[in-house]
Amino acid sequence: MNTLDLARRLVDIDSTTGREGEACRWLADHLRARGFTVTEQPVDGDRVNLTAFLDPKPDVVLSTHIDCVPPFFPSRVADGRLHGRGACDAKGILAAQVTAAERLLDEGEERVGLLFVVGEERGSDGAAAANTVAPGSRYLIDGEPTDSRLGAATRGVLRVKLTAEGRAAHSSQPDLGVSAIDKLVDALVALRALPLPSEPDLGTTFYVVGLVSGGIAPNVVSPAAEAELNFRTVGPGADVLESLAPVREHVSVEQVLEVPPVRLHTLPGLESAVFAFTTDIPLLTRWGRPLLFGPGSIHVAHTGDESIEIAEMEAAVDTYAGLARALLAEEG
Repeated sequence: MNTLDLARRLVDIDSTTGREGEACRWLADHLRARGFTVTEQPVDGDRVNLTAFLDPKPDVVLSTHIDCVPPFFPSRVADGRLHGRGACDAKGILAAQVTAAERLLDEGEERVGLLFVVGEERGSDGAAAANTVAPGSRYLIDGEPTDSRLGAATRGVLRVKLTAEGRAAHSSQPDLGVSAIDKLVDALVALRALPLPSEPDLGTTFYVVGLVSGGIAPNVVSPAAEAELNFRTVGPGADVLESLAPVREHVSVEQVLEVPPVRLHTLPGLESAVFAFTTDIPLLTRWGRPLLFGPGSIHVAHTGDESIEIAEMEAAVDTYAGLARALLAEEG
């Protein structure tokens, strides 16, 4: 099965986060048929992480995630691109990594393994589980859409919930109530003017308001409201929380999730860049010195027209194999 066929087969299986089971089973069977020793690590229900090794302690591991964001839509090929949910984030990458490992295997190289995890798009529970069974590898090459550049660093994530409390009242008597929605809006407006942490290489922290909810009915003063914010951090999450002190006048602030920013290993002669997204790498600390590389653009990931250029995906096979050879040649 060539890289494109493998990518299409994976894209056509719905593995939106929480539904990875079928894709994991199919991929495990495919890898076993190619001669790899495959281990399925239970994560939750029928969701499993997969390792595919020849050497039980590989020096280099190629890794990415099996899950993708909703909604699912199947593959199609048009204008030299593979379209479909997960095409670039990250099933096209996964297909390129498998093909690279198969090529190395055909050359007699058994020191390169594969790790594919679930749950990257919603908190990285798969990566956290995988970190408990690390084999002692020297290098981890993680795959995310980097436009075929090595990552020099990635930002972290801090997910925060703002909660406002009010008092319900009839909308004809607003003076008898306290609007939680008004409090939340005041907090969000105040946040726009707050200075957030900066760092010379990664830049300034930024955020999006991802979720907002509140109220009971249009004719009731709202007794409760909340919003979830996603900060792309350049340092410790505690620094961002400290910056949010002024909004606590209006709302309570709860940390939901933190993934730290990371610095990454690069190799001479290959273009590198800093990326605003985060990856599973901060949770795979026991899998070796991390690198980040993948075909495809983050600009189309998570969109309604997610796609990857087929030629770039196929060229990534050569790059993954070349990276593995170069790392194997480095002294341990």
